[in-house]
Amino acid sequence: MSQTPPLPDWSLIQSFLAVAETGSLSGAARRLNRSQPTLGRHIQSLEQDLGSQLFERHARGLRLSADGTRLLPMAQQMNAQMNAIALNVAGQSQQLQGTVRITASVFASHYLLPPILAHIRKEEPLIELELAPSDSSENLLFRAADIAVRMYRPSQLDIVTRHVCDLPLGIFAAQSYLSRRGSPNTPDQLREHDLVGYDSNELILHTTRSLGWSMERSNFATRCDNQATYWQLVRAGCGIGFSQCNVGRADPLVKELDLGIEIPPLPVWLAAHQAMRQTPRIARVWSLLAKGLQQATPLP
Repeated sequence: MSQTPPLPDWSLIQSFLAVAETGSLSGAARRLNRSQPTLGRHIQSLEQDLGSQLFERHARGLRLSADGTRLLPMAQQMNAQMNAIALNVAGQSQQLQGTVRITASVFASHYLLPPILAHIRKEEPLIELELAPSDSSENLLFRAADIAVRMYRPSQLDIVTRHVCDLPLGIFAAQSYLSRRGSPNTPDQLREHDLVGYDSNELILHTTRSLGWSMERSNFATRCDNQATYWQLVRAGCGIGFSQCNVGRADPLVKELDLGIEIPPLPVWLAAHQAMRQTPRIARVWSLLAKGLQQATPLP
């Protein structure tokens, strides 16, 4: 009677999955916070255990072999199951202490969240906070974060969401720019000025077109997708731009322009995995985040 071959070590499967999805040992090393040599040894060990070559080398890294391609969906399923187990185990913790990891955009992480997180630390000194600034969508299902602050409603399954507030948006320019170029008084005059816009992100274009302005990418003389850097360009005097009113009104270097335009506000949502949402420390941070974001919303 033949014996069932032993199952591969889970850490080897994790390394295989990271290399398969990033396409290189270096990318997988950054994702898993391990060294490239360690990941290389893991791949070799897994190939020896399975008696199969899982990757083929090419100029830009590694690509899956036929055997590796067949293994990938099974490894992804294993990873999802292991993360589900970890989520459910972590969700059983009833202590109001431990770590809560929050992800938000770079702009919100820089300008909006720090005073709110400082208040949370004051209220709950036993809860450690991790802030992950990112303009990409962190996957709550895989515990890249416990709570996400989003400017849109997340639509993933098994995710609990709450709309906490709407942040008004305004038109701003640096005092230095206005001293040099003067201030527009109407939307038509705005088109005669230097404008700061996004690069590949079309959010501003969609918004201006919804307001009846026929704007194109070329109408924005300075462009940048990183919103924190975008705001610095406005502050430096590169041109007229858009920002959250709570940020712009608090900055002495800029002035808000009243052109009689009603810009749709920016919705703010909290999101968390439903298995973790009622964990006491996460529920507490969720509540304090919601309250802090609501209090940070300025009157129009």
